[in-house]
Amino acid sequence: MFRALLCLGLAACSLWLSFDISAKAPDATDSLRRFFSEVHSFSARFNQVVLDESLNTIQESSGTLWIERPNKFRWDYDAPFKQQIVSDGKNIWVYDQELRQVTVRALTGGLGDTPALLLSGKGRLDADFTVKDMGTQGRLAWARLVPRRDDGGFTDVRVGFEHGKMQVLEMVDGFGQTTRVSLRDARENVRIEPSKFSFTPPKGVDVVGE
Repeated sequence: MFRALLCLGLAACSLWLSFDISAKAPDATDSLRRFFSEVHSFSARFNQVVLDESLNTIQESSGTLWIERPNKFRWDYDAPFKQQIVSDGKNIWVYDQELRQVTVRALTGGLGDTPALLLSGKGRLDADFTVKDMGTQGRLAWARLVPRRDDGGFTDVRVGFEHGKMQVLEMVDGFGQTTRVSLRDARENVRIEPSKFSFTPPKGVDVVGE
């Protein structure tokens, strides 16, 4: 009898703990708002995949990213081709090492139409997006961002969080292609050397757009 009561007690305790843990887990919209309001600098390794309308892979790449708000970022692609995308807050520099070519353009307003610009934006979420909670799928809690304007480069954004930390970013463009960025070894609010967000074109490369 004592053993049966003990088992029932342990089972009840275990059930209470599971409910308590789940109750404390932040939902995706809370995690999303925290990221844009409280995370001022961020670094991570990333894998990026571009999928067509049928979700077939058409491009894969990987590298390291650094972000510092507002609007400063650096994405170093190391596979399959070396490429750097750097924003100093005023201009965006894209350096293709294989082509030995640098493209530069002014950084314009809004959250932009790329993962780099979205993540480094000031976080005016409700002004630029309708934010919806998509619930939990597998180990990730998902939030959806639908742009309020149709003049951007994407039509749908989905962000996946695990224990309140961003893990996956998916962006769907007007052609139905999906860019999926998976993050690992992420660090929030770390000190990043200012030189990460500065770019000087190497000697001998073509510079387009100045």
